[in-house]
Amino acid sequence: MAGTRLSFKEMCARFDVTPRTLRYYEYIELLSPTREGRARYYAARDIARMTLIMRGRRFGFSLEEVRQWLMIYDEKGSAAQMRVLVENTDRQLDKLNAQIDELVAARDDLIALRDEVSKDLD
Repeated sequence: MAGTRLSFKEMCARFDVTPRTLRYYEYIELLSPTREGRARYYAARDIARMTLIMRGRRFGFSLEEVRQWLMIYDEKGSAAQMRVLVENTDRQLDKLNAQIDELVAARDDLIALRDEVSKDLD
């Protein structure tokens, strides 16, 4: 990926985000593209950071948690970043498992309701 450079439009397309989202990530300093006039260009570092941002969002992490991971990498390196990621991932897995349990219970209740109403219709 060394030497890779994406324009603003290419970055939006690659990560399937709106221009507003990409500008917001810049505003909150998660990304820092180089500027040539009014054009923005994203280097390999920004692409890697955006990949982490998108993964974090997909897995339900807040932007603040993602910001902290990025800061830890910048300040202490990848080993420290990975340790924090493992800790946060364990917490997030607990949350996701609780959500799954709630969804399974809701689905089971809905099936039971449908079956009860369906039986009454017969």
